[in-house]
Amino acid sequence: MSFPKKGKFFPKENGYNGKGGHQTNGCFVEEIASALRRSLGDSRAGVKTVAAWTGANEKTVKNWFSGTYGPSGAHLIALSRHSDEVLGTFLAMAGREDLMVAIKLAAAEDAISDLLDAVRQLGGDDPGGKVS
Repeated sequence: MSFPKKGKFFPKENGYNGKGGHQTNGCFVEEIASALRRSLGDSRAGVKTVAAWTGANEKTVKNWFSGTYGPSGAHLIALSRHSDEVLGTFLAMAGREDLMVAIKLAAAEDAISDLLDAVRQLGGDDPGGKVS
């Protein structure tokens, strides 16, 4: 088998589009980019934050924000660990939205506990721990 004269890439098999770029799974890339922008905005600070979270190069992170490419493997795990937006998007794409309910419930329980502690401090240090 010989390679075509224009190069050694087979467009349909490896995602190469013949125009100097690679085809990507648009839905995944666009959804993750949208989640990153919702979570951190389009600012340079957001790019730096994600680069710190993942250890990825800033240019790579800019490509994630722009939707040119998407994170994979360890980078996707790190993003999901730090961003509820990315985690929610990932779970929705996997058809596991029900798991987000458990995450939100745990966050609500923590917020209620913090609020209850603040109310107790405002009411004075009640040794019985009851809120009146």
